Amino acid sequence: MNMLSLKGFARAMRRRLRDEPHLRLAAARADAFLVSYPKSGRTWLRYLLSCYFAESAGLGFEPDLTTTFRVLPNFDRDPVRGIDAFVGRRSDVALPSVLVSHLPYRERLFLDRPVLFLVRDPRDVIVSAYFHATRHKKSFAGDIADFLDEPKYGLAALTGHLNGWADGLAGRPHHLISYEHMLVEPVPTVTAILSFLGVEPKGDLVARAVAAAQFDRMRDKERDGGIPGHDYDRNDDQSLRMRSGKAGTFGQWLSADQADLVLERCRAELSPRALDLLAATGVDLVC
Repeated sequence: MNMLSLKGFARAMRRRLRDEPHLRLAAARADAFLVSYPKSGRTWLRYLLSCYFAESAGLGFEPDLTTTFRVLPNFDRDPVRGIDAFVGRRSDVALPSVLVSHLPYRERLFLDRPVLFLVRDPRDVIVSAYFHATRHKKSFAGDIADFLDEPKYGLAALTGHLNGWADGLAGRPHHLISYEHMLVEPVPTVTAILSFLGVEPKGDLVARAVAAAQFDRMRDKERDGGIPGHDYDRNDDQSLRMRSGKAGTFGQWLSADQADLVLERCRAELSPRALDLLAATGVDLVC
């Protein structure tokens, strides 16, 4: 690790130690967490739910890709995207506190709060993560074969995250959501999420939220305004958060051998509980 990396790591550790008491307090007050591994469809699900809650709570605005964080904030201290941006603290707003996170499981941080857990076909996740790293963040310069073995973003990171959360979900209230099912049946998916949160679903509001969160509409919003905290080329389709909006497109970017390798690594490295989570995606991971 070079000197710049060491300094960055030290800053991150100081920030974590400084913020952790505040995060634990926010966790204790949260109604639930929405958790996923990066590139599993979280932006879409957050936006869809924020459209529902913005109307049901009478917030007076239709969310865009910035104001969505005011309704479902990240579980961090970012002033625009994090806990401090949440509008539900106002006494005149009936809004559940759903904190959104990609963090690995840590019991002392997430406490005993209920969890909405989002999963996606790991082959699609890896492809989306590759384009995010190479075209959006520009933090990786190799090809997709190299990416599979990259420790920070590749398969080891994915399986480690799923294994940790599979253990963390055991014994706590949780609701499993798959990106694939959400694509096919968005209305039942949202209805089930609301019921899990103890919110009486309103069918007309659900339908309007689903319509507002159509892929092309969200892509237009991203091209117009971007994502706060991210500087990237919004004219490059592969750099967008709203990159594909489909399931099962990994074959355009992964060879058959690479796609098989992703599944083989999942079978070898995931715990039985983690494999059960991925079963919701419809992917056959039985050896």
